[in-house]
Amino acid sequence: MPPECQLFGTLGCHLCELAEAVLMPLVEHGLMVELVDIADSESMFETYGLRIPALRRVDTGAELDWPFDTEQVVNFLG
Repeated sequence: MPPECQLFGTLGCHLCELAEAVLMPLVEHGLMVELVDIADSESMFETYGLRIPALRRVDTGAELDWPFDTEQVVNFLG
């Protein structure tokens, strides 16, 4: 079973929408992804404001910055 992840982004972010599209086929196969809006937290905005979208593994804290494709995500999760 793949690890649970968080996708950091914000509303109106075109790159975040592209990242979600990359992740959707994996979500359909069991990947759990929580969408986290960085606008909800000043500290998250400071950390991720210039990096979004960013994918984070909940179990290890490892992060994968955009741009990424499906193969890179699979390798990141493996």
